[in-house]
Amino acid sequence: MSGLHLDNLHAFYGKSHVLHGVTLDVKPGEIVSLLGRNGSGRSTTVKTIMGLVDGQGSIKWNADEILGRKAYEIAHLGIGYVPENRDIFPELTVHQNLMLGEKGGGRKKGKPRWSFDDMYGMFPRLKERQHTEAGVLSGGEQQMLTLCRTLMGDPDLIMIDEPTEGLAPKIVELVAQYLKELKRRGVSVLLVEQKLTIALEISERCYVMGHGRIVFEGTPADLRANAYIRKEWLEV
Repeated sequence: MSGLHLDNLHAFYGKSHVLHGVTLDVKPGEIVSLLGRNGSGRSTTVKTIMGLVDGQGSIKWNADEILGRKAYEIAHLGIGYVPENRDIFPELTVHQNLMLGEKGGGRKKGKPRWSFDDMYGMFPRLKERQHTEAGVLSGGEQQMLTLCRTLMGDPDLIMIDEPTEGLAPKIVELVAQYLKELKRRGVSVLLVEQKLTIALEISERCYVMGHGRIVFEGTPADLRANAYIRKEWLEV
């Protein structure tokens, strides 16, 4: 059983019970969107997968149980995580930030899936600014950099939390093209997103969360056809 599989996952912040039996899966090479309003439990789900929040239940990655492992161990197994807060190193240059993302010690044999040229090819703006300190980049440029730095670790699955938040429409479309390129190269994507447009455009399947539970699972076409779910759990 390859890919990511969550079964009856519960998570807690102290005594606060945040996730209530979340079950979902992401198959190899698949783009899956995790949708819902703020506070629905989406970010907590990916943080629990990444070992940043304590959980109970089961999280399997390529049939191995990873719940309870440290975040660096999970990353070494091939899961990348792009947090919502664009966690760049502001005093380092763009290129130095990308260098920090490179996988040390060689998790895989053979040629890495991604190179600096790939990153600069997908986002020419980063190439133009490769010697610029990351802290002076625009929000969109910092988002591109965070995505690319995570990819330099050569993950098989990348979890991305709100990549289009606060970005101009032109940059949003660039991010959508980037995510399609990941799929083309065999990388699975778990996308946490509020914007239905991008999620429905690029995803093969969608989950909708509400109050720490999965309230819908289906294809983008299924979600478009389900006015009740959209109104009850997604529309503001």
